[in-house]
Amino acid sequence: MKKSIWLPFALLLLVASTSWAGDKNPKAEEGIQFNTSTWADVLKKAKAENRLIFLDAYASWCGPCKMLQKNVFTQKDVGDYFNKRFINVKIDMERGEGPMLSQRYPLEAYPTLFFINGNGKVVKKVIGYQTPEALLSLGKSVAAKGL
Repeated sequence: MKKSIWLPFALLLLVASTSWAGDKNPKAEEGIQFNTSTWADVLKKAKAENRLIFLDAYASWCGPCKMLQKNVFTQKDVGDYFNKRFINVKIDMERGEGPMLSQRYPLEAYPTLFFINGNGKVVKKVIGYQTPEALLSLGKSVAAKGL
């Protein structure tokens, strides 16, 4: 008798936990949308669309990098501005294409934020955590100067 009571309860818990785990962070959808293409494709796109690349060069173990991702890149106003004006890319500089890119774009610390034109030239480089207001101001300053 006891087994029959617990079985439906256990199934209910399993279904509830799976549905919660699948929920996406709705705030992340409001923020910066990052391109997942290869670096070569990102450069081609930037050149074709005459837009700058915003590159978040991060490391998986970096605390300030995680704070940027959680507290800054998810902000609606930051996302609205950056998504319209830049091709946004975030790359773990210790994995995948990261080590090759860290040779081309030397790093002194994490996070490093780059604004790069379609020819691969760095237009602006900023090191360290930025508040949402500081990142918006930085983006506006870079966009105002153009390519």
